[in-house]
Amino acid sequence: MDGPLYMDAVITPHRSLSKRGLIVLISILTLINATTATAFVVLGAGPVPIFLALDVIALIGAFLISRRATASTERIQVSAREVRVSLETSRGATVMWSSPTAFTRVALHGEAEDATDLRLRLSNREVAVAGALSRGERLNFCQALDRAIMRARAGALPA
Repeated sequence: MDGPLYMDAVITPHRSLSKRGLIVLISILTLINATTATAFVVLGAGPVPIFLALDVIALIGAFLISRRATASTERIQVSAREVRVSLETSRGATVMWSSPTAFTRVALHGEAEDATDLRLRLSNREVAVAGALSRGERLNFCQALDRAIMRARAGALPA
């Protein structure tokens, strides 16, 4: 982006389990399933360990897919010329939205307590942003984004 940035926000989804925590959790689940499988083999139920192993493999797959989904970040940049929203993943960045700052509007949609949706609008186009934030954080981010766009329109120095 050309010129100074009035906002350069990076929004990442909340990760409730660290990589180390994931390894500990999978290790404990594997130990429990191995103990249970041993008990079933001793009792003569040979096929049960296969299903317990499939259970652990499915859990590992689900956690890995979940971690990959939270690895993406949303970046919102405001300059005097444009407002840009890009999605950054391990494969690179993809611009999802780009519009002139002078004509971009910030809008909140939704009446329900948790349904507040932050959107950028330009004529009949719009894009939802900051979906990874909680409702309160989205409201605060909406105000900060609106202030950044107003400062960029006015040509004030970035904060």
